[in-house]
Amino acid sequence: SDLDDYLNRLEEAKRRDHRRLGKELELFVFHEVSPGAPFWLPNGMIIYRELEKFLREELDRRGYQEISTPILVKKDLWEQSGHWTHYKENMFLLEVDDEIYSLKPMNCPESTFVYRQKVRSYRELPLRYSEIGRLHRNEISGALGGMFRVRQITMDDAHIYCRPDQILSEIGGLLDLVLKFYSLFGFSSEFNLSTKPEKAMGDPALWEKAERALAEALEEKKIAYRLKPGEGAFYGPKIDVQIKDVLGRSWQLATIQLDFQMPERFGLEYVDEAGKRVRPVMIHRAIFGSFERFVGILTEHFGGAFPLWLSPVQVVVIPITEGQYEYAEHVLHRLQSYSVRVQLDDRNEKINYKIREWEVKKVPYMVILGEREKTSGTVSVRQHGKGDRGAIPTEQFVKKIVEEIETKVLTT
Repeated sequence: SDLDDYLNRLEEAKRRDHRRLGKELELFVFHEVSPGAPFWLPNGMIIYRELEKFLREELDRRGYQEISTPILVKKDLWEQSGHWTHYKENMFLLEVDDEIYSLKPMNCPESTFVYRQKVRSYRELPLRYSEIGRLHRNEISGALGGMFRVRQITMDDAHIYCRPDQILSEIGGLLDLVLKFYSLFGFSSEFNLSTKPEKAMGDPALWEKAERALAEALEEKKIAYRLKPGEGAFYGPKIDVQIKDVLGRSWQLATIQLDFQMPERFGLEYVDEAGKRVRPVMIHRAIFGSFERFVGILTEHFGGAFPLWLSPVQVVVIPITEGQYEYAEHVLHRLQSYSVRVQLDDRNEKINYKIREWEVKKVPYMVILGEREKTSGTVSVRQHGKGDRGAIPTEQFVKKIVEEIETKVLTT
């Protein structure tokens, strides 16, 4: 019945709660000394760094340049950007030498300084600046909930400065990036296109051109989307992406936002083919949204049993008796030589006890080594959630693991 389904889903959600799993799997914890900001533990930091590494590799391949901008900024910047009027109550403010500073709640205004540090020509565009920036937003403390509502946010941000005739190709590239990322985690995604609201700023012709480019980019990629008339920001139309997790819950993740206002407010220019100074179009985009929230979603989506490439410990080597310790060291070193995250469990405990313990820790692979494996140069493989997968030659196992990590397979 519907009620049974609902109760099962509730039970399943409880079992997958990232706050519980975060603690049990030693990924992250929260403490009242800093409400709304996680302490990343070594295991959680591995997941964080793997995501970051993957992101950087993808962005390098797509012609992004990474920048980093200050966290503590004078209020003048926020007055110029308009955040002071619209966003001040969400900002952490402090006084330094009689001047008001704020911890940045977003990266965009500062990225314009990087753009402005020299005269730009139309030939240089598009410029794609990425920044993995630490932001602070003063959320109401009652609204804080584990990784889903945090005060300290690590954004996978980027700002693209381009000419109006480049909007279509830039948006196309961003859609490719979004689709590649989400398919990697087995998320299904829904796209929304939000258009010009009643109160909007900027040239109506540019709005029309931009909206057409967004729609065309979605259609070119054969992406079905929902139109949300009038739901764009006052400074530009946007595409946002919602994903569905394994429990069927929707999460709003990526945003691709066009901005006609910030180039205006900060006087951004480039010299066009005719030698005239004109405004570039600015595109804001985030794929994960925030690392904190994304890792929270992944933890629940995978129930803590992460794909091999993300798993903090990828393989555990378990010798049955002391007689196999030396062979276990050999297997360990073979895996380590390919940078596999591997642990050796040579504790003096019963083999079944060890297996059960690593199963609870959701480690993807265990290799069990007895006398038979030692003499034949093989390993007995156990896979998390799937049990015994039989014995295979050690080198074959090493090759299989390395390949699975490199191709980032979801399940095997």
